[in-house]
Amino acid sequence: MLDDMMGRAVSPVFVGREEELAGLAEAFEQARNNAAAAVLLGGEAGVGKTRLIGYFAGRAADDGAHVLIGGCVELSTEGLAYAPFTAAIRQLVREQGAEEVAALLPDGAARDLARLLPEFGEPSGDVETETARARLFEQILNLLERLAERRPVILVIEDIHWADRSSRDLIAFLSRNLRTAPVLMILTYRSDDLHRQHPLRPVLAELSRVEGVLRLDLPRLTQDEVAAQMAGILGTTPEFAQVGKVFQRSEGIPLFVEALLECGGDCSFPESLHDLIIGSVEQLPDETQRVLRIAAAGGIRVGHALLAAVSGLSDVDLEDALRPAIAANVLQVADGRAYAFRHALIREAVHEELLPGEHVRMHARFAEEISGDRTLVPPGRAAIEIAHHWYSARDDLWALISAWEAAAKAAKTFAYNEKMQLLERVLTLWSKVPDAAERIGVDHTTVLEHASEAAHACGEIDRGTRFVKAALEELDERTDPARVAELVVRRALFKMAKRKAGALDDLRYAERLVPGPVLERAHVLSKLGSFLAFSGEVAEGTALTEEALRIAREHGDECLEADLLLNLSLSHSIAGRLDTTIAVNSTAQAIGERVGSGRIILRALANNVDALNNMGRSAEAVELALEGEQLARKYGRYRVQGTFIANNRAEALEALGRFDEAAQLADQAIAMDPTLRTRHHLRRIRADVAVARGETDVIRSVLNEVDAAAPLQEEFTQELSANARLKMGLHLLSGEPLAALEVAEEVVRTARIMSKPMLGWRMLALLSGVCETVETLVPGRAAALRAHIEEAGAAMTVDSPVAEAYRLCLNRDHDAAATAWERLGRPFPRAKSLLHAGRAAAATGDREGAAVRLRTAHPIALALSARPLVAEIESLARRVGVALTPEAVPDPDPLLTPREQEVLRLVAQGRSNRDIAAELFISAKTVSVHVSNILGKLGVSTRGEAAAAAHRLALIG
Repeated sequence: MLDDMMGRAVSPVFVGREEELAGLAEAFEQARNNAAAAVLLGGEAGVGKTRLIGYFAGRAADDGAHVLIGGCVELSTEGLAYAPFTAAIRQLVREQGAEEVAALLPDGAARDLARLLPEFGEPSGDVETETARARLFEQILNLLERLAERRPVILVIEDIHWADRSSRDLIAFLSRNLRTAPVLMILTYRSDDLHRQHPLRPVLAELSRVEGVLRLDLPRLTQDEVAAQMAGILGTTPEFAQVGKVFQRSEGIPLFVEALLECGGDCSFPESLHDLIIGSVEQLPDETQRVLRIAAAGGIRVGHALLAAVSGLSDVDLEDALRPAIAANVLQVADGRAYAFRHALIREAVHEELLPGEHVRMHARFAEEISGDRTLVPPGRAAIEIAHHWYSARDDLWALISAWEAAAKAAKTFAYNEKMQLLERVLTLWSKVPDAAERIGVDHTTVLEHASEAAHACGEIDRGTRFVKAALEELDERTDPARVAELVVRRALFKMAKRKAGALDDLRYAERLVPGPVLERAHVLSKLGSFLAFSGEVAEGTALTEEALRIAREHGDECLEADLLLNLSLSHSIAGRLDTTIAVNSTAQAIGERVGSGRIILRALANNVDALNNMGRSAEAVELALEGEQLARKYGRYRVQGTFIANNRAEALEALGRFDEAAQLADQAIAMDPTLRTRHHLRRIRADVAVARGETDVIRSVLNEVDAAAPLQEEFTQELSANARLKMGLHLLSGEPLAALEVAEEVVRTARIMSKPMLGWRMLALLSGVCETVETLVPGRAAALRAHIEEAGAAMTVDSPVAEAYRLCLNRDHDAAATAWERLGRPFPRAKSLLHAGRAAAATGDREGAAVRLRTAHPIALALSARPLVAEIESLARRVGVALTPEAVPDPDPLLTPREQEVLRLVAQGRSNRDIAAELFISAKTVSVHVSNILGKLGVSTRGEAAAAAHRLALIG
């Protein structure tokens, strides 16, 4: 009876999976409510992931969803870059046409998709490694969002355990950034394939932490479910004993249930799962088995024309050979006149049946046929397919040649990790091919140079450093100075990325290698000049940048000229020449508009946003940033340059006291996965808001992430200043004034932190506040710090209203400072200045003057949710008997009793309750009561915070 059912091994009835279907339905409902979702569906090979997804997707499509499906392709270790997304977009083009798809994107953006599909014309000429791949990611994000405006979208990506690095990165990017679009991503993977070092493991861990991501593990079928599956296949209810036997042998894996039924159900238990799967194949005619082995060498899916060419069969003979395999459901007919194995395990089992010689022969035939006619495979796949087959055929010569060609193709689609892996293969095969250099037209060193460039582009810093080291060992600086200089600059960039010392030494060495007025020197100087400027060596950095600018103009390189102008504008900004900064940026922007470079335009806008904020024109900065961010989306550059502009907007929002907006914007920009340095800037802005609001946990988290808790390192001035500012703020909030003093003393020893007037004045004002806090604890050290502050302030220029306001704070002209901050629209420093002015008035006995200032500051601090500042204002008001509102009744009584002041003085010294009890001749229990009262009156929760408040409010002598 079972023999009669050959070819019906798949149950027409969907069995079980109610819980998993409910999870998918819930995720889809979430997506439909404009809250994008993703499902990670894991399970063993053969457990039914594809069947489940197909069933769910079919129901969702009937319910109005637009379902796009793509699958990852196993091609040895290098994978096929963007294979699932290329397949999904190709499906979309078949459904709607390339023109309609292109119309969904910003003007010209479809040219980025042309790197994946030729239907979109010629790719854009922009191949900058820093932004090109990010732009491609954004266009795919834009495409999904625009599609979802019409109806909900379900994007299915199968077998992500085979995903290439580029596809994994894009999956992670979409998971983080499809926030409000009605899009559901479903990602399937083999859980039993994920060994400890599998590259998908960290991706799954990261995605599992993203809001809206559901992780499902598909279990094996129960015995009752196996019985239902068997009934569906057989068309009748199976015998109980037969169900038990099949369940025991299949262990509940649906694919194995099918295989057991195909071999008659009573077959002896195979020695391995491979034997079980191959059993159904071995029942097919010999010619069918031969063609299946050929097809298995071609992959899980192979086109009819390609299979005919490799097998040497006519169309009719090939169809006759394949018909039994299709009837037995070993193969399925796919779109585009192709055949696909019903399950990857079947393909793997058949492929393993190839004899060694047959394996070599078959893969060589595929390589030869595809090389002769590249239209035999889908567009964009020929180079990597050829490289895969020659490598599998163990033909060292052609494996090397094809890997070199495929690496060049990978670079054009921004698949830099895949390019690096292919170049590593070239390097591995080099010694096995005597005339390798002649065969590919470049020497071994050039391959290393390309590999280091690819490693830099995809963030593989350690591997890139090894490539650079190997290349430098093969070069002589006397005969190849320019090549050596380029590699040394790259080594410097790797060191900066790893925060290692020595980057400046490398840049100076590279500069010495190219002394003449050549473009190579201009490129080196562009890096060296900006490094020096950012490090505080503004004069030398400016001089070198100006030299590079002259060279670029002499050679007519407008793009390099614009970049150098932008570097020069940063030097002007650091030196405090902000009007000049804006003018130079505008000149560079005009060049960018003339040559059509979105990158240059956006960089100029970002610089001007920063300059406007530094000048105190923060509201204008916000508006310009919004314009820049909109342009970044239009140019497809939001992830890299748009997030940097968003960072500058968040800084301006924070300066304006729009703390909630600043924090929210920082989090949104971080979700776009910006460059590491931009991410750290954004996190520091979030920490600045946390300092104002007393959120110590947030500050600690940020400092740990940016690695700022360690001593000051070889960092740029802006990072050093921000890190030091946050560390002092954390120490003061945590009741550690002496630790804050140590950071302050280290800052004054690092003079370059004060080299930029705006940053310098802000830092000096903060240092002055630390001085006031510790004056009663360590008067000698406080006086020494005060002297350094005054000396630095005397040497600094005042370049903007912002710097002037900070100077007034430093000079303790707090009323004038409050007025200056009010003019600038910066409420937080205004409220702080009013507090200081109120404290000074109270010290002279001017109670009414203190009242006026504190009543003005208090609602400002409350509106900002600046809890520490609110507590200071309220504490001072209580001490001097000032009512903060007209309805309030003044309380002239001191905040703390004399005994509580004695206890607080000892708490601030770090003494325990037992020590305090012995000192004051009272019981430890009484001390505990006093401490509890003190914490309540000061509105703090820890002894450290109480000590900090005591120093801040001058509650102890």
